[in-house]
Amino acid sequence: MTFRARHLLGIEHLAPEEIRSVLDLADRYVDLNRRTVKQSDALAGMTQINMFFENSTRTQASFELAGKRLGADVMNMAVAQSSVKKGETLIDTALTLNAMHPDLLVVRHPNSGAVNLLASKVNCAVLNAGDGKHEHPTQALLDALTIRREKGRIQRLTVAICGDIAHSRVARSNLILLGKMENRIRLIGPPTLMPSGVAEFGAEVYDDMREGLKGADVVMMLRLQKERMDGGFIPSEREYYHRYGLDAEKLAHARPDAIVMHPGPMNRGVEIDGEIADDINRSVIQEQVEMGVAVRMACMDLLARNLRAERGAKAAETYV
Repeated sequence: MTFRARHLLGIEHLAPEEIRSVLDLADRYVDLNRRTVKQSDALAGMTQINMFFENSTRTQASFELAGKRLGADVMNMAVAQSSVKKGETLIDTALTLNAMHPDLLVVRHPNSGAVNLLASKVNCAVLNAGDGKHEHPTQALLDALTIRREKGRIQRLTVAICGDIAHSRVARSNLILLGKMENRIRLIGPPTLMPSGVAEFGAEVYDDMREGLKGADVVMMLRLQKERMDGGFIPSEREYYHRYGLDAEKLAHARPDAIVMHPGPMNRGVEIDGEIADDINRSVIQEQVEMGVAVRMACMDLLARNLRAERGAKAAETYV
């Protein structure tokens, strides 16, 4: 398998063949996770530390389960009670962690670039579980795996990403990944929720949802990131749902076999109608959750292989 990365900090630096390597290995882990015995020894003897400076039940649980199924010793660091809350800098935290000799560090942080900073100060492999408005690489990879398993391919599809594009690291990572895999991408949402310079992203931009959904193979809804908003980006949730919430009438403009996605957590009746979210013929939201564990297992497995190879090479140099 082709996967050269030392860390997984974003999709931007991954080549298409590296993305395929992750998806191919994740496919195998989907099969493992559906067995009665779900254990692997890919990370046996390794230590994984999860550091979540932002709450995320779904992502943290997914990474924890992934690590345990691969045989790692997994520790969840309670950041709310940690020295970070007492004024310790991020670099001091990194140095403290480094002294514990972890092998894999999973980090979610509210500031863009914080995970990259940590990665530059530690000797282990670092996985970005979401940093500010920057990237959320494993979410994009699990979305890609879901699409590929449902559609039979991850190229030459029309994908509509709808909602709060401006504040969404999920949208950014998906834009990069889907662009690398030669898909047609449409961004749909109110102008107030579009990032500056959106015309340079290589995507079609719509503020009319019905027009944007015409002929779409994949409809990817996004959560309104109210915690990142510092002003009146929408008139009201009721008005937002009327114009941009996904319901049966708007979905009818997409292809009849279009799938519906959402990274969660969902705001039913704001971003998506509950009946659409639960429609087993269209919605793949629960499948996304399942794919998340398999993709994170694949990412940690591949990074661990590279880490072992790097340490082996250094040991050989020392011996010589």
